[in-house]
Amino acid sequence: MLKRNAFIITLLCAALLSACNNAFEPQNKLNQIKERGVLRVLTRIDPTTYYQSPEGFNGLEYDLVNLFAKRLGVKVEFIIPSTFDDLLWQITKGKADIAAAGITMTQQRQKAMHFAQPYQYITEQLLYHARDKKPKQLSDLQNGILELVKNTSHTETFTALQQSNPMLSWLTNDELDSNGLIYLLNAGLIDYTVSDSNQIELIHRFYPNVEIAFDISEPLPIAWALSRDDDSSIYDEVNHFFSDIKHNHTLDQLLDRYYGHTSRLDDYENCKFREHIRSRLPKYQSLFETAAKEYQLDWRLLAAIGYQESHWQTDVSSGTGVKGIMMITQDTADLIGIENRDNAKQSIMGGTQYLKHRIEQISVETPEPDRTWFAIAAYNVGAAHLEDARILTLKQKGNPNKWLDVKKRLPLLREQKWFSQTKNGFARGDEPVIYVENIRSYYDLLIWHTETSNPMKKNAMDERPALPPENNALSIDTPLL
Repeated sequence: MLKRNAFIITLLCAALLSACNNAFEPQNKLNQIKERGVLRVLTRIDPTTYYQSPEGFNGLEYDLVNLFAKRLGVKVEFIIPSTFDDLLWQITKGKADIAAAGITMTQQRQKAMHFAQPYQYITEQLLYHARDKKPKQLSDLQNGILELVKNTSHTETFTALQQSNPMLSWLTNDELDSNGLIYLLNAGLIDYTVSDSNQIELIHRFYPNVEIAFDISEPLPIAWALSRDDDSSIYDEVNHFFSDIKHNHTLDQLLDRYYGHTSRLDDYENCKFREHIRSRLPKYQSLFETAAKEYQLDWRLLAAIGYQESHWQTDVSSGTGVKGIMMITQDTADLIGIENRDNAKQSIMGGTQYLKHRIEQISVETPEPDRTWFAIAAYNVGAAHLEDARILTLKQKGNPNKWLDVKKRLPLLREQKWFSQTKNGFARGDEPVIYVENIRSYYDLLIWHTETSNPMKKNAMDERPALPPENNALSIDTPLL
Protein backbone atom coordinates (compact mmCIF):
# COMPACT_ATOMS: atom_id res chain seq x y z
CA MET A 1 0.00 0.00 0.00
CA LEU A 2 2.80 2.37 0.92
CA LYS A 3 4.58 1.63 -2.36
CA ARG A 4 1.36 2.32 -4.27
CA ASN A 5 0.82 5.67 -2.51
CA ALA A 6 4.42 6.65 -3.10
CA PHE A 7 4.03 5.88 -6.80
CA ILE A 8 0.89 8.02 -7.01
CA ILE A 9 2.61 10.88 -5.21
CA THR A 10 5.55 10.64 -7.61
CA LEU A 11 3.20 10.87 -10.60
CA LEU A 12 1.41 13.87 -9.11
CA CYS A 13 4.68 15.65 -8.47
CA ALA A 14 5.84 14.98 -12.00
CA ALA A 15 2.56 16.35 -13.39
CA LEU A 16 2.80 19.47 -11.22
CA LEU A 17 6.40 20.01 -12.25
CA SER A 18 5.47 19.66 -15.91
CA ALA A 19 2.60 22.12 -15.49
CA CYS A 20 4.90 24.62 -13.80
CA ASN A 21 7.47 24.31 -16.54
CA ASN A 22 4.78 24.82 -19.19
CA ALA A 23 3.47 27.86 -17.34
CA PHE A 24 6.86 29.53 -17.50
CA GLU A 25 7.70 28.37 -21.02
CA PRO A 26 7.71 31.41 -23.33
CA GLN A 27 5.03 31.53 -26.02
CA ASN A 28 6.00 31.44 -29.68
CA LYS A 29 5.65 34.62 -31.72
CA LEU A 30 2.38 33.60 -33.35
CA ASN A 31 0.68 33.03 -30.01
CA GLN A 32 2.10 36.28 -28.65
CA ILE A 33 0.48 38.16 -31.54
CA LYS A 34 -2.85 36.45 -30.93
CA GLU A 35 -2.67 37.18 -27.20
CA ARG A 36 -1.97 40.89 -27.62
CA GLY A 37 -4.58 41.09 -30.42
CA VAL A 38 -2.46 43.25 -32.72
CA LEU A 39 -0.32 42.44 -35.77
CA ARG A 40 2.45 45.03 -36.22
CA VAL A 41 3.25 45.58 -39.88
CA LEU A 42 5.91 47.74 -41.53
CA THR A 43 4.83 49.14 -44.88
CA ARG A 44 5.32 52.15 -47.13
CA ILE A 45 3.04 54.57 -48.91
CA ASP A 46 2.95 53.63 -52.58
CA PRO A 47 0.28 52.81 -55.18
CA THR A 48 1.55 49.22 -55.22
CA THR A 49 1.34 48.75 -51.46
CA TYR A 50 -0.64 51.08 -49.19
CA TYR A 51 -2.29 54.46 -49.60
CA GLN A 52 -5.07 56.50 -48.06
CA SER A 53 -8.08 57.94 -49.87
CA PRO A 54 -10.75 60.26 -48.46
CA GLU A 55 -12.95 57.17 -47.97
CA GLY A 56 -10.37 54.82 -46.45
CA PHE A 57 -7.21 52.83 -47.02
CA ASN A 58 -6.35 50.78 -50.09
CA GLY A 59 -3.49 48.94 -51.74
CA LEU A 60 -2.49 45.37 -52.47
CA GLU A 61 -0.42 45.05 -49.30
CA TYR A 62 -3.21 46.66 -47.25
CA ASP A 63 -5.71 44.09 -48.46
CA LEU A 64 -3.32 41.16 -48.00
CA VAL A 65 -2.37 42.21 -44.47
CA ASN A 66 -5.99 42.64 -43.44
CA LEU A 67 -6.84 39.20 -44.79
CA PHE A 68 -3.99 37.72 -42.79
CA ALA A 69 -5.02 39.59 -39.64
CA LYS A 70 -8.58 38.34 -40.06
CA ARG A 71 -7.20 34.81 -40.29
CA LEU A 72 -5.42 35.32 -36.96
CA GLY A 73 -8.36 37.10 -35.36
CA VAL A 74 -6.37 40.26 -34.57
CA LYS A 75 -6.25 43.93 -35.54
CA VAL A 76 -3.50 45.59 -37.59
CA GLU A 77 -1.11 48.34 -36.62
CA PHE A 78 0.58 49.76 -39.72
CA ILE A 79 3.98 51.37 -39.17
CA ILE A 80 5.31 53.78 -41.83
CA PRO A 81 9.06 54.47 -41.48
CA SER A 82 10.39 57.70 -42.94
CA THR A 83 12.56 55.92 -45.50
CA PHE A 84 12.63 52.53 -47.19
CA ASP A 85 16.12 51.98 -45.79
CA ASP A 86 14.76 52.46 -42.27
CA LEU A 87 11.93 50.03 -42.99
CA LEU A 88 14.42 47.30 -43.91
CA TRP A 89 16.53 48.05 -40.82
CA GLN A 90 13.51 47.83 -38.52
CA ILE A 91 12.43 44.40 -39.76
CA THR A 92 15.95 43.00 -39.44
CA LYS A 93 15.92 44.18 -35.81
CA GLY A 94 12.51 42.67 -35.08
CA LYS A 95 10.80 46.03 -34.52
CA ALA A 96 7.61 44.64 -36.11
CA ASP A 97 6.10 41.26 -36.88
CA ILE A 98 6.09 41.55 -40.67
CA ALA A 99 7.29 43.92 -43.38
CA ALA A 100 4.68 44.00 -46.14
CA ALA A 101 5.94 46.70 -48.44
CA GLY A 102 6.45 45.29 -51.92
CA ILE A 103 9.97 44.17 -50.99
CA THR A 104 12.07 42.57 -53.69
CA MET A 105 13.77 39.40 -52.53
CA THR A 106 17.46 39.86 -53.33
CA GLN A 107 20.44 37.73 -52.33
CA GLN A 108 21.84 40.48 -50.14
CA ARG A 109 18.54 41.00 -48.32
CA GLN A 110 18.07 37.27 -47.74
CA LYS A 111 21.23 37.37 -45.61
CA ALA A 112 19.62 39.90 -43.28
CA MET A 113 15.95 38.89 -43.18
CA HIS A 114 13.63 35.94 -43.66
CA PHE A 115 11.36 36.03 -46.74
CA ALA A 116 8.07 34.15 -47.01
CA GLN A 117 6.97 32.62 -50.30
CA PRO A 118 6.61 35.17 -53.15
CA TYR A 119 3.18 36.47 -54.15
CA GLN A 120 4.25 38.47 -57.21
CA TYR A 121 7.16 38.71 -59.67
CA ILE A 122 8.48 41.93 -61.20
CA THR A 123 11.34 43.15 -63.32
CA GLU A 124 13.31 46.33 -62.78
CA GLN A 125 12.90 48.64 -65.75
CA LEU A 126 14.93 51.56 -67.03
CA LEU A 127 12.78 54.63 -67.73
CA TYR A 128 13.61 57.58 -70.00
CA HIS A 129 12.01 60.84 -71.16
CA ALA A 130 9.91 60.60 -74.33
CA ARG A 131 11.72 63.59 -75.90
CA ASP A 132 14.96 61.61 -76.00
CA LYS A 133 16.09 58.74 -78.16
CA LYS A 134 15.27 55.39 -76.63
CA PRO A 135 18.40 53.85 -75.06
CA LYS A 136 19.05 50.31 -76.23
CA GLN A 137 21.87 49.37 -73.90
CA LEU A 138 23.53 50.57 -70.71
CA SER A 139 26.34 52.32 -72.57
CA ASP A 140 23.73 54.74 -73.98
CA LEU A 141 23.28 56.24 -70.50
CA GLN A 142 26.69 57.91 -70.30
CA ASN A 143 25.51 61.29 -71.57
CA GLY A 144 22.52 61.67 -69.25
CA ILE A 145 21.61 61.90 -65.57
CA LEU A 146 20.55 58.62 -64.02
CA GLU A 147 19.09 58.96 -60.53
CA LEU A 148 18.11 56.12 -58.16
CA VAL A 149 16.56 55.88 -54.72
CA LYS A 150 19.23 55.23 -52.10
CA ASN A 151 19.66 51.72 -50.68
CA THR A 152 17.06 50.00 -52.86
CA SER A 153 17.27 46.87 -54.97
CA HIS A 154 17.81 49.22 -57.94
CA THR A 155 21.13 50.41 -56.55
CA GLU A 156 22.08 46.78 -55.84
CA THR A 157 21.33 45.90 -59.46
CA PHE A 158 23.36 48.78 -60.88
CA THR A 159 26.25 48.05 -58.56
CA ALA A 160 26.34 44.53 -59.99
CA LEU A 161 25.98 45.82 -63.56
CA GLN A 162 28.84 48.25 -63.02
CA GLN A 163 31.31 45.36 -62.79
CA SER A 164 30.88 44.68 -66.49
CA ASN A 165 30.09 48.32 -67.35
CA PRO A 166 32.74 50.37 -65.46
CA MET A 167 31.66 53.64 -67.13
CA LEU A 168 28.19 53.31 -65.63
CA SER A 169 27.43 55.98 -63.00
CA TRP A 170 24.41 57.35 -61.19
CA LEU A 171 23.19 59.70 -58.49
CA THR A 172 21.35 58.48 -55.39
CA ASN A 173 18.48 60.32 -53.72
CA ASP A 174 17.74 59.77 -50.03
CA GLU A 175 14.75 62.13 -49.89
CA LEU A 176 12.44 61.06 -52.75
CA ASP A 177 11.00 57.63 -53.43
CA SER A 178 10.57 56.08 -56.87
CA ASN A 179 7.35 58.03 -57.46
CA GLY A 180 9.20 61.29 -56.84
CA LEU A 181 11.98 60.37 -59.27
CA ILE A 182 9.44 59.40 -61.93
CA TYR A 183 7.87 62.82 -61.48
CA LEU A 184 11.28 64.46 -62.01
CA LEU A 185 11.77 62.37 -65.13
CA ASN A 186 8.36 63.30 -66.50
CA ALA A 187 9.19 66.97 -65.90
CA GLY A 188 12.48 66.58 -67.77
CA LEU A 189 14.63 67.33 -64.72
CA ILE A 190 16.53 64.04 -64.96
CA ASP A 191 17.14 61.77 -67.94
CA TYR A 192 16.75 58.28 -66.51
CA THR A 193 15.52 56.41 -63.48
CA VAL A 194 14.43 52.88 -62.60
CA SER A 195 11.09 51.49 -61.50
CA ASP A 196 9.72 48.08 -60.67
CA SER A 197 7.46 46.85 -63.46
CA ASN A 198 4.37 46.64 -61.24
CA GLN A 199 4.83 50.24 -60.11
CA ILE A 200 5.23 51.70 -63.59
CA GLU A 201 2.30 49.59 -64.78
CA LEU A 202 0.07 51.37 -62.26
CA ILE A 203 1.29 54.93 -62.80
CA HIS A 204 2.52 55.01 -66.40
CA ARG A 205 -0.86 56.38 -67.53
CA PHE A 206 -0.36 59.45 -65.36
CA TYR A 207 3.03 60.41 -66.80
CA PRO A 208 2.80 60.93 -70.58
CA ASN A 209 6.49 61.85 -70.95
CA VAL A 210 7.82 58.69 -69.31
CA GLU A 211 8.72 55.69 -71.48
CA ILE A 212 10.10 52.23 -70.69
CA ALA A 213 13.46 51.46 -72.31
CA PHE A 214 14.23 47.87 -71.26
CA ASP A 215 14.43 45.47 -68.33
CA ILE A 216 17.63 45.65 -66.31
CA SER A 217 16.91 42.52 -64.28
CA GLU A 218 15.52 39.05 -64.58
CA PRO A 219 12.10 38.44 -62.97
CA LEU A 220 12.45 39.04 -59.23
CA PRO A 221 10.16 37.79 -56.45
CA ILE A 222 8.18 40.11 -54.18
CA ALA A 223 7.47 38.77 -50.69
CA TRP A 224 6.81 39.63 -47.06
CA ALA A 225 9.92 39.88 -44.90
CA LEU A 226 10.40 38.80 -41.29
CA SER A 227 13.30 38.97 -38.89
CA ARG A 228 15.68 35.99 -38.83
CA ASP A 229 15.45 33.97 -35.59
CA ASP A 230 14.81 30.44 -34.35
CA ASP A 231 11.05 30.98 -33.90
CA SER A 232 9.39 30.06 -37.20
CA SER A 233 5.77 30.14 -36.00
CA ILE A 234 4.72 33.40 -37.69
CA TYR A 235 6.83 32.61 -40.76
CA ASP A 236 5.11 29.23 -41.16
CA GLU A 237 1.67 30.79 -40.73
CA VAL A 238 2.42 33.43 -43.39
CA ASN A 239 3.43 30.70 -45.83
CA HIS A 240 0.25 28.72 -45.11
CA PHE A 241 -1.75 31.90 -45.70
CA PHE A 242 -0.23 32.57 -49.11
CA SER A 243 -0.63 28.92 -50.11
CA ASP A 244 -4.33 29.17 -49.25
CA ILE A 245 -5.05 32.41 -51.11
CA LYS A 246 -3.20 31.14 -54.17
CA HIS A 247 -5.17 27.90 -54.12
CA ASN A 248 -8.58 29.57 -53.78
CA HIS A 249 -7.69 32.35 -56.28
CA THR A 250 -8.14 35.19 -53.78
CA LEU A 251 -4.65 36.41 -54.71
CA ASP A 252 -5.61 36.40 -58.41
CA GLN A 253 -8.69 38.46 -57.59
CA LEU A 254 -6.65 41.02 -55.68
CA LEU A 255 -4.06 41.31 -58.44
CA ASP A 256 -6.86 41.80 -60.96
CA ARG A 257 -8.41 44.47 -58.80
CA TYR A 258 -5.27 46.59 -58.84
CA TYR A 259 -3.68 45.66 -62.16
CA GLY A 260 -6.37 44.10 -64.35
CA HIS A 261 -7.39 47.28 -66.16
CA THR A 262 -4.17 49.28 -66.23
CA SER A 263 -3.18 48.51 -69.83
CA ARG A 264 -6.57 49.03 -71.48
CA LEU A 265 -5.81 52.46 -72.98
CA ASP A 266 -3.04 53.02 -75.49
CA ASP A 267 -0.99 56.23 -75.60
CA TYR A 268 -3.26 57.86 -78.20
CA GLU A 269 -6.43 57.22 -76.20
CA ASN A 270 -4.70 58.40 -73.05
CA CYS A 271 -3.64 61.69 -74.63
CA LYS A 272 -7.06 62.22 -76.21
CA PHE A 273 -8.73 61.70 -72.84
CA ARG A 274 -6.42 64.23 -71.20
CA GLU A 275 -7.27 66.77 -73.87
CA HIS A 276 -11.01 66.20 -73.38
CA ILE A 277 -10.60 66.66 -69.62
CA ARG A 278 -9.40 70.17 -70.41
CA SER A 279 -11.72 71.01 -73.30
CA ARG A 280 -15.01 69.19 -72.58
CA LEU A 281 -15.29 68.14 -68.96
CA PRO A 282 -15.57 71.66 -67.41
CA LYS A 283 -18.88 72.13 -69.22
CA TYR A 284 -20.44 69.09 -67.54
CA GLN A 285 -18.52 68.58 -64.30
CA SER A 286 -21.05 70.38 -62.08
CA LEU A 287 -23.85 68.23 -63.56
CA PHE A 288 -21.93 65.06 -62.72
CA GLU A 289 -21.26 66.38 -59.21
CA THR A 290 -24.94 67.22 -58.61
CA ALA A 291 -26.11 63.80 -59.77
CA ALA A 292 -23.43 62.05 -57.73
CA LYS A 293 -24.43 63.91 -54.59
CA GLU A 294 -28.10 62.99 -55.00
CA TYR A 295 -27.39 59.29 -55.52
CA GLN A 296 -24.33 59.00 -53.25
CA LEU A 297 -21.82 58.04 -55.93
CA ASP A 298 -18.42 59.39 -56.98
CA TRP A 299 -18.92 61.99 -59.70
CA ARG A 300 -15.70 60.84 -61.38
CA LEU A 301 -17.15 57.38 -61.82
CA LEU A 302 -20.19 58.91 -63.51
CA ALA A 303 -17.95 61.08 -65.67
CA ALA A 304 -15.92 58.01 -66.66
CA ILE A 305 -19.10 56.25 -67.78
CA GLY A 306 -20.18 59.37 -69.66
CA TYR A 307 -16.85 59.53 -71.44
CA GLN A 308 -16.96 55.87 -72.40
CA GLU A 309 -20.47 56.36 -73.76
CA SER A 310 -20.18 59.64 -75.66
CA HIS A 311 -16.76 61.25 -75.07
CA TRP A 312 -18.76 63.92 -73.21
CA GLN A 313 -20.89 64.95 -76.16
CA THR A 314 -24.66 65.49 -76.16
CA ASP A 315 -25.42 65.36 -79.87
CA VAL A 316 -24.47 61.71 -80.43
CA SER A 317 -26.54 58.62 -81.11
CA SER A 318 -26.05 55.08 -82.33
CA GLY A 319 -27.78 52.71 -84.70
CA THR A 320 -29.24 50.85 -81.73
CA GLY A 321 -31.27 53.88 -80.66
CA VAL A 322 -29.24 55.10 -77.68
CA LYS A 323 -28.37 58.76 -77.54
CA GLY A 324 -27.14 61.62 -75.38
CA ILE A 325 -24.14 62.07 -73.13
CA MET A 326 -24.99 58.90 -71.15
CA MET A 327 -26.31 57.08 -74.27
CA ILE A 328 -29.68 56.10 -72.83
CA THR A 329 -32.25 53.99 -74.72
CA GLN A 330 -35.77 55.30 -75.27
CA ASP A 331 -37.19 52.50 -73.12
CA THR A 332 -34.88 53.44 -70.26
CA ALA A 333 -35.74 57.11 -70.70
CA ASP A 334 -39.45 56.29 -70.44
CA LEU A 335 -38.81 54.13 -67.37
CA ILE A 336 -36.91 56.78 -65.42
CA GLY A 337 -38.84 59.78 -66.70
CA ILE A 338 -36.40 61.49 -69.09
CA GLU A 339 -38.15 63.74 -71.59
CA ASN A 340 -35.14 64.87 -73.64
CA ARG A 341 -32.13 62.56 -73.92
CA ASP A 342 -30.19 65.28 -75.75
CA ASN A 343 -30.37 67.48 -72.66
CA ALA A 344 -27.12 67.00 -70.73
CA LYS A 345 -28.66 67.60 -67.32
CA GLN A 346 -31.50 65.13 -67.88
CA SER A 347 -29.20 62.54 -69.45
CA ILE A 348 -26.65 62.65 -66.63
CA MET A 349 -29.27 62.57 -63.90
CA GLY A 350 -31.15 59.77 -65.64
CA GLY A 351 -28.03 57.74 -66.31
CA THR A 352 -27.00 58.10 -62.66
CA GLN A 353 -30.43 56.99 -61.46
CA TYR A 354 -30.27 53.97 -63.77
CA LEU A 355 -26.76 53.02 -62.56
CA LYS A 356 -27.84 53.33 -58.92
CA HIS A 357 -30.75 51.02 -59.66
CA ARG A 358 -28.37 48.52 -61.26
CA ILE A 359 -26.10 48.63 -58.18
CA GLU A 360 -29.05 47.98 -55.88
CA GLN A 361 -30.06 44.98 -57.99
CA ILE A 362 -26.71 43.26 -57.44
CA SER A 363 -26.70 40.92 -54.44
CA VAL A 364 -25.35 42.47 -51.25
CA GLU A 365 -23.26 39.30 -50.89
CA THR A 366 -21.14 40.56 -53.78
CA PRO A 367 -18.30 42.60 -52.25
CA GLU A 368 -17.12 45.95 -53.52
CA PRO A 369 -15.66 46.93 -55.87
CA ASP A 370 -17.00 43.88 -57.76
CA ARG A 371 -20.58 44.97 -57.12
CA THR A 372 -19.98 48.27 -58.89
CA TRP A 373 -18.21 46.61 -61.84
CA PHE A 374 -21.17 44.20 -62.20
CA ALA A 375 -23.59 47.13 -62.16
CA ILE A 376 -21.63 48.93 -64.87
CA ALA A 377 -21.54 45.74 -66.97
CA ALA A 378 -25.33 45.48 -66.55
CA TYR A 379 -25.62 49.14 -67.60
CA ASN A 380 -24.03 48.05 -70.88
CA VAL A 381 -25.28 44.53 -71.62
CA GLY A 382 -28.35 44.30 -69.39
CA ALA A 383 -28.94 42.65 -66.05
CA ALA A 384 -30.38 39.48 -67.61
CA HIS A 385 -27.28 38.69 -69.67
CA LEU A 386 -25.04 39.49 -66.72
CA GLU A 387 -27.00 37.00 -64.64
CA ASP A 388 -26.55 34.40 -67.39
CA ALA A 389 -22.79 34.91 -67.22
CA ARG A 390 -22.83 34.55 -63.44
CA ILE A 391 -24.74 31.27 -63.70
CA LEU A 392 -22.23 30.01 -66.27
CA THR A 393 -19.46 31.02 -63.88
CA LEU A 394 -21.02 28.96 -61.10
CA LYS A 395 -21.46 25.95 -63.41
CA GLN A 396 -17.77 26.15 -64.30
CA LYS A 397 -16.75 26.19 -60.62
CA GLY A 398 -15.90 29.89 -60.63
CA ASN A 399 -17.10 32.52 -58.16
CA PRO A 400 -20.12 34.42 -59.52
CA ASN A 401 -19.53 37.20 -56.98
CA LYS A 402 -16.08 38.06 -58.39
CA TRP A 403 -15.63 40.26 -61.45
CA LEU A 404 -12.39 38.43 -62.31
CA ASP A 405 -14.29 35.15 -62.73
CA VAL A 406 -17.41 36.52 -64.41
CA LYS A 407 -15.55 38.63 -66.97
CA LYS A 408 -13.96 35.41 -68.26
CA ARG A 409 -17.42 33.94 -68.94
CA LEU A 410 -19.19 36.98 -70.41
CA PRO A 411 -17.56 36.50 -73.86
CA LEU A 412 -18.93 32.93 -73.92
CA LEU A 413 -22.40 34.42 -74.47
CA ARG A 414 -21.38 34.85 -78.11
CA GLU A 415 -20.91 31.10 -78.57
CA GLN A 416 -23.93 28.86 -79.23
CA LYS A 417 -22.44 26.07 -77.14
CA TRP A 418 -22.78 28.33 -74.12
CA PHE A 419 -25.61 30.80 -74.78
CA SER A 420 -27.89 27.85 -75.62
CA GLN A 421 -27.56 26.89 -71.94
CA THR A 422 -28.72 30.28 -70.72
CA LYS A 423 -32.16 31.77 -70.15
CA ASN A 424 -31.63 34.89 -72.25
CA GLY A 425 -29.55 33.58 -75.14
CA PHE A 426 -27.00 35.34 -77.32
CA ALA A 427 -25.19 38.51 -76.22
CA ARG A 428 -22.04 40.33 -77.31
CA GLY A 429 -20.51 39.49 -73.96
CA ASP A 430 -17.02 40.68 -74.80
CA GLU A 431 -18.29 44.27 -75.09
CA PRO A 432 -19.23 44.78 -71.39
CA VAL A 433 -15.80 43.46 -70.39
CA ILE A 434 -14.04 46.08 -72.51
CA TYR A 435 -16.61 48.64 -71.37
CA VAL A 436 -15.94 48.09 -67.67
CA GLU A 437 -12.17 47.95 -68.02
CA ASN A 438 -12.10 51.20 -70.02
CA ILE A 439 -14.26 52.92 -67.41
CA ARG A 440 -11.94 51.74 -64.65
CA SER A 441 -9.02 53.30 -66.54
CA TYR A 442 -10.84 56.60 -67.14
CA TYR A 443 -11.89 56.64 -63.49
CA ASP A 444 -8.28 56.23 -62.32
CA LEU A 445 -7.13 59.04 -64.61
CA LEU A 446 -9.88 61.36 -63.39
CA ILE A 447 -8.91 60.68 -59.79
CA TRP A 448 -5.29 61.43 -60.59
CA HIS A 449 -6.29 64.64 -62.40
CA THR A 450 -8.58 65.94 -59.65
CA GLU A 451 -6.81 64.78 -56.49
CA THR A 452 -3.09 64.87 -57.18
CA SER A 453 -2.15 68.51 -57.01
CA ASN A 454 1.51 67.82 -56.25
CA PRO A 455 2.90 64.47 -57.50
CA MET A 456 6.26 65.27 -55.87
CA LYS A 457 4.93 64.40 -52.45
CA LYS A 458 5.64 60.84 -51.41
CA ASN A 459 2.00 59.99 -50.98
CA ALA A 460 0.82 61.38 -54.29
CA MET A 461 -1.45 58.38 -54.77
CA ASP A 462 -2.78 58.53 -51.21
CA GLU A 463 -5.94 60.23 -52.36
CA ARG A 464 -6.99 57.54 -54.82
CA PRO A 465 -10.42 56.52 -53.51
CA ALA A 466 -11.87 53.09 -53.07
CA LEU A 467 -15.20 51.88 -54.37
CA PRO A 468 -16.94 52.14 -51.97
CA PRO A 469 -15.29 53.22 -48.68
CA GLU A 470 -14.04 50.55 -46.30
CA ASN A 471 -15.06 46.89 -46.57
CA ASN A 472 -12.71 46.51 -49.51
CA ALA A 473 -10.59 43.63 -48.28
CA LEU A 474 -11.51 40.30 -49.80
CA SER A 475 -12.30 37.30 -47.62
CA ILE A 476 -10.67 33.97 -48.37
CA ASP A 477 -13.88 32.22 -47.37
CA THR A 478 -16.34 34.39 -49.32
CA PRO A 479 -19.38 32.26 -50.24
CA LEU A 480 -20.22 31.71 -53.89
CA LEU A 481 -23.76 33.02 -53.62
